[in-house]
Amino acid sequence: MLKSGAKNPDDLASVKRRLAKKYRIPCPSNLNLLKIYHKLVKKGSVKKSSRIENLLRVRPVRSLSGIVNISVLTKPYPCPGRCLYCPTEKGIPKSYVSGEPAVERAKKLKYDPYLQVKKRIEALKAEGHLTDKIELRIVGGTWSYYPKKYQAWFIKKCYDACNKKANKPQRFNEKAEHRIVGLSVETRPDFINSNEIKRLRQFGVTMVELGVQSIYRDVLELNRRDHGVKEIIEATKLLKDAGFKVLYQMMPNLPGSSVSRDLKMFKELFANPHFQPDLLKIYPCVLLKEAPLYQWWKQKKYQPYTDKQLINLMKAIKKNVPYYVRIQRIARDIPGYRIPNLRQLLAEKSKKEAWKCRCIRCREVKTDYRPGERLLLFRQDYRASGGREIFLSFENKSRKLHSLLRLRITSQEKAFIREVHTYGRLHPLNGNLNVISPQHKGLGKKLISKAEKIAKKDFGLNEVAVIAAVGTRNYFRKLGYGLKKTYMVKNLKSRKPIKENKATAGRAGIGRRGC
Repeated sequence: MLKSGAKNPDDLASVKRRLAKKYRIPCPSNLNLLKIYHKLVKKGSVKKSSRIENLLRVRPVRSLSGIVNISVLTKPYPCPGRCLYCPTEKGIPKSYVSGEPAVERAKKLKYDPYLQVKKRIEALKAEGHLTDKIELRIVGGTWSYYPKKYQAWFIKKCYDACNKKANKPQRFNEKAEHRIVGLSVETRPDFINSNEIKRLRQFGVTMVELGVQSIYRDVLELNRRDHGVKEIIEATKLLKDAGFKVLYQMMPNLPGSSVSRDLKMFKELFANPHFQPDLLKIYPCVLLKEAPLYQWWKQKKYQPYTDKQLINLMKAIKKNVPYYVRIQRIARDIPGYRIPNLRQLLAEKSKKEAWKCRCIRCREVKTDYRPGERLLLFRQDYRASGGREIFLSFENKSRKLHSLLRLRITSQEKAFIREVHTYGRLHPLNGNLNVISPQHKGLGKKLISKAEKIAKKDFGLNEVAVIAAVGTRNYFRKLGYGLKKTYMVKNLKSRKPIKENKATAGRAGIGRRGC
């Protein structure tokens, strides 16, 4: 195969068929060929080949956003909520069910965070993915309700798995082989306050997934959410003013809503400055026997949308989402879900009916990067949570997204860079492998420089803070930033970098008791 010159999946399939016929063997899987390839490279029998690695990579989409995502599930623990639609299954964190991939992995490993991260890294590497840049997603129940000691232990174990060391977790991750470049948790809006935000920053969290579900008071009350719209608005503002990215988990098809109300709700999310989430996970309500809502359905007090209604609603939502928002998911990965290929169906409809979704995920450059292609700088300003948001992006003429930055100017006149992300194939940090990708081409640096100029010239500010994940700190140090408490900070008036507190930089906020 190495000698065949195969350049694309069709070439590869042809080579595999020919060799299988010649040697009278079953057609080998990409995963098995990758194992053999890695053994040969380790022995020194063959040289590393980015062509072969790209061809054999299993599910290449996993690393086409420039990172790999790893989900880690917390242990089953009581939840403060009593939501009507939420399933409860013995031995599994509330709102999760057997059969979901992350759940099954966690169950086999007895919810050990270290093993979950370690085994997932090993699996991704075996599939041909680079694991230099990891976005770690902690899921399961309401994170903020778990005991504080368990939280600290859980986070430390996740860092240890990436570092292959068991002390000074954040300090070691700054230079580790597997760096955490993004860290998120999921919680309820009514659990967000200033103290919780400080704890999240000590752990290195950069994004919070809020279980919003609906922004209608009557729907929240009917579904026993035990919080109102006020808490959603306050949590969003607190998080954004602290630099976090904010993801809303939204749930169409809830009791008390309707197709028209749901569509109106999604439009209001981006028309009303009190909301304006950066990312969305759209989880249409799923009727599960383990949830109280199932009894409502049996009593004919609740009727789910038809497949046609749901598909048309999702199509209308995707048509109206702004181009500075990323739709992470549009369905839960639950066994038996009525329309498991919902995203694929919508993509087919988009082509057939000649309309486009403008969300970030649908516009990512992925494998379409062309070195030397002219890129354009775009800027979008909008009001959100009492502050000003500036969305900067490098895109080509067809609006394929290569790199983006989110700059927030708070009502207290502070400048936060809340996100910097360059898309395309994941490029290794050491640069030993030739990967055709927009990453490591200076796009992020240019956006950061532009953001600094906007903060200084447009708003008269002399300091910019970045909510940098632990694994990205050295990147920002090279650009003149220094660690101040839990943020990377740059003085725009002075060329001297911020003097770092060695104790903070070393211990990195996870207390000794938690370790």
